[in-house]
Amino acid sequence: MTSKKNNDQVESENKTELAQEPSVDTTSPTDTETQTEAKAETTQTEPANQPAPQAEEKHGKRGVKLGAIAIVLSILFGGGLTYHMQQKDAQYQAKIDALAAQLQQTQSSLTSEVKATEEATLAKATEIAHRAETVLAQQQKSIESLQIAVADVKGRRPNDWLLAEADYLVKLAGRKLFLEHDAESATLLMESADQRIAALNDPSLVPLRKSMANDITKLKTIPLIDRDGLVLRLTALQQQVDQLPLANAILPEEKVQEAEKVSQDINDWQQNLKTSLKDFSENFITFRTRDGNIIPLLSPQQHFYLKENMKAKLETAIKAVYVEQQEIYTAALSTAEQWSQSFYDQNSNAVKEFDKALELLSKQTVEVEYPVKLETQQILSDVIRERLRREVTTLVTEEK
Repeated sequence: MTSKKNNDQVESENKTELAQEPSVDTTSPTDTETQTEAKAETTQTEPANQPAPQAEEKHGKRGVKLGAIAIVLSILFGGGLTYHMQQKDAQYQAKIDALAAQLQQTQSSLTSEVKATEEATLAKATEIAHRAETVLAQQQKSIESLQIAVADVKGRRPNDWLLAEADYLVKLAGRKLFLEHDAESATLLMESADQRIAALNDPSLVPLRKSMANDITKLKTIPLIDRDGLVLRLTALQQQVDQLPLANAILPEEKVQEAEKVSQDINDWQQNLKTSLKDFSENFITFRTRDGNIIPLLSPQQHFYLKENMKAKLETAIKAVYVEQQEIYTAALSTAEQWSQSFYDQNSNAVKEFDKALELLSKQTVEVEYPVKLETQQILSDVIRERLRREVTTLVTEEK
């Protein structure tokens, strides 16, 4: 509406200006041709018609000009309006596209949020379900353990305590054998367990007693090693090392020289005289020669190292006794015996007894093969589990 008012104002102003301005020929070439044609027709019709007045001619020219101006203004107004509408349409389309993009972005964000919320809810529900299942399983186990305990207390017979004691003794025997390598104590414990089983006087336990007899036989075949005795004897030898005398310098053997004798022949008086003089002179100064390598004495520092190395070898043998390593034990004692024969006085009685003790100890056995497992443990556990299961079944049946 505003544009129409503006256009009307512009048209009125243009009309006023045209009325005020002097007449100017603003007609287009088309208008000029039209005017010439009109003049021609007028000249042709003048003889027939009367001459027109000059005022009417001026009025016709002004009307043509106003019509041309109105057409131009209407064209300009239509073009401007069309351009304005196109710009408005472009702006509206841009806004519509922006709103559509924003709507799509909002829709995608809402979709992602809904999906994330669904996943979080599903994960939370799964976690709660797992937790509930775990709690239910724990409660079920607690109920079963309570049932077993009730059945154990309610349905236990006096003889069942003997079976429990036997199971405890068998497990203790296994610990003694495999952890402490104490075969003697394990044998005594297995025999005590066998006595408990025998006191039950139950024929169904004959296979159990048979397996116990096999285990006891295997344990008795294991050689007994007096580890404490071996360690004490090796410790005593360690303490004796400081008192062992070192050997003196070893000299090569002296060559035996035969003494010259005086002959009974008078003709050998010169040789006999030399022999007598030589024998007389040897009573004052004696020269003896020996050929061979001489082994010198050890220095105090070397003697100290020798004693410490001997003690270290004996300490290695002591450790090998506890870990049951036969090769290390034998090698350590052999090395110690070799050093004793090389550097200590073999004429000393203490050294001789020391070497005899090392030789005797090196022949001792410190490594033993033990059975992999005891057959009785699994069989006894199965027997106890079977009896307990039957008692629980009986108790549940009675409660129903």
